[in-house]
Amino acid sequence: MDQTEDLANLLARFAHTLGSDFSIQKILDHLVAEIAEVLGVTGAGVMLMGEHNELHFAAASNETILEIETLQNELTEGPCLEAYRSGLAVLVPDLGADERFPNFSRRATEVGLAAVFTFPMSLNGSRLGALDLYKDEKGELGAENVRWAQVLADVAAAYIQNARRRSESAITVDQLRQRSLHDPLTGLPNRALLKERLEQAVARSQRSHQVVAVLFVDVDRFKSVNDSFGHHIGDQLLMAVGSRLLGVLRAGDTLARLSGDEFVILCEGLARPELAEHVAERALSALSPPFDVDGRSLQITVSVGLAFCGPGEDMPETLLRDADFAMYQAKQAGGARHHVVDKSSRRAMDRRGRLSSELQGAVGRDEFTLVYQPLVTLPGGQIAAVEALLRWQHPTRGWVMPEEILSIAEPSGLILTLGEWVLYRACRDLRHWQERYGTAIPQVTVNVSPYQVMAAGFDTTVSRVLESTGTDPKGVCLEVTESAFLEDGPRAYSVLERIKDLGVSLSLDDFGTGYSSLNYLRQFPFDIIKIDQDFVSDLGAEPSARTIVAAIVDLAHGLDLTVVAEGVETEEQLHNVVELGTDLAQGFYLCHPLLVDQIDRRMLEPALGGTVTLPLPSAPRGAPVG
Repeated sequence: MDQTEDLANLLARFAHTLGSDFSIQKILDHLVAEIAEVLGVTGAGVMLMGEHNELHFAAASNETILEIETLQNELTEGPCLEAYRSGLAVLVPDLGADERFPNFSRRATEVGLAAVFTFPMSLNGSRLGALDLYKDEKGELGAENVRWAQVLADVAAAYIQNARRRSESAITVDQLRQRSLHDPLTGLPNRALLKERLEQAVARSQRSHQVVAVLFVDVDRFKSVNDSFGHHIGDQLLMAVGSRLLGVLRAGDTLARLSGDEFVILCEGLARPELAEHVAERALSALSPPFDVDGRSLQITVSVGLAFCGPGEDMPETLLRDADFAMYQAKQAGGARHHVVDKSSRRAMDRRGRLSSELQGAVGRDEFTLVYQPLVTLPGGQIAAVEALLRWQHPTRGWVMPEEILSIAEPSGLILTLGEWVLYRACRDLRHWQERYGTAIPQVTVNVSPYQVMAAGFDTTVSRVLESTGTDPKGVCLEVTESAFLEDGPRAYSVLERIKDLGVSLSLDDFGTGYSSLNYLRQFPFDIIKIDQDFVSDLGAEPSARTIVAAIVDLAHGLDLTVVAEGVETEEQLHNVVELGTDLAQGFYLCHPLLVDQIDRRMLEPALGGTVTLPLPSAPRGAPVG
């Protein structure tokens, strides 16, 4: 194998390292470890410098070279610094005869080095550092090796600049994660993070046979504080309340602020429910002394509602709702007390159980329907896809919201039958549109529950539906949320890989609301990410929201992913997401969800004409449009 082929292989291996690990230090370590052997030199080193010539990173093929590399920064002289400053290669074939860098040359020869050849690392006028090649014998490096060494330095500069940008994006996403999971006023976990921890706590209780408790804490007559002293004083009071409540927590408990003056304490690992009542009593006692807020002495009371679940009992959503209900019962009793959920709330759960049994026959009774909301291209406005949304019209209860359907269907296992029905109906409707209108609607997207992803044979189910409906897999996109990966990430990855092998697209829904989204983008085979509508709704009011959405768009495009803005409800929001470069948009401002027969040639004309203004027909028969 000749040297040219060796160098080509080195570049290929270097590119592979970049693709698998974006750490700048790892990139440098990999480069110097191989370059010495390929170019036939004693050793290789790299120094990356900052704006003020400070050392940022250093790497070397051995400890001696590393010492000499960092020594240049200490001595403020040496070929590396000169190449960095001048942007030109510095060739020293005989360190013993060198007069340009006397101190450096003397130290280098003392450790057995005889020659050094340095090549600047720069990109588009931006200087990054320099690549040093050392020999233990005097002599030239050779014209061909000089040319290849500069090529390697230039390629490394491009890769490192890319790695820096990705690192900056990762920092932005981490800040996004922090903001999306914590209350901006108190710094406490918010509703999203509480929900995740509550789900995990309930799941653990099934294994540990211990009790989980939720304490819903609400400040009595808090509105009067805002009305009397202003929201600034009210905010300071809420921060002080949060601080005192933190003092009553046991190790492992969670305190969250839901909204306004509502706080929630999550206690798990309880041997007996009464232990949670002790926490409630401590909370009441801790909040009873007056608060000194901006020179004012404020006395408050709180009402606390408690709900419990043990092994095999309840779900997280029900537990939080029951604690909220119990809190209102405490208020109705006069406030300044705690109240445990009673039989009336248990009867409410029984009613919910009846709804669960009725759900089992709803498919057979043809009570379910699908509505579709378009996703349009930006800025052109063509329909890129339609999202299938499930609706249940109960014969006596009316329209049942999708969230309630899922809260019943998922733990009962009915989600598997229902999910297959939704996928089948969506594929059938797509075929109907394409046979009638051609490719005006190229794709249908279907939400997939984490329970479906983790169920045995989900990829087989998808394959069966595609085959039975004669649907082109390219016309189907499955939307999942990152909660699908919390229980068993490797298994979820395997399932989604098999789905991708079928030719189906994958979308990560509600991006930014969880705390591991960036990892999932790197690890899982997604084609699309959907920016959560909470960030879209804040674009006009919160400057930080614009920065966050811009970072998401840049990150996604850097990974060759399509970006969808969810929940576009105003002209201003549409303008913002177009300006920020999102690829697709979806929301009530563009179009409400439609029945299958409402998506006809008349409805498609605006999209075919290239405008993002679509008609807004009423939702079917009073169905919820969310």
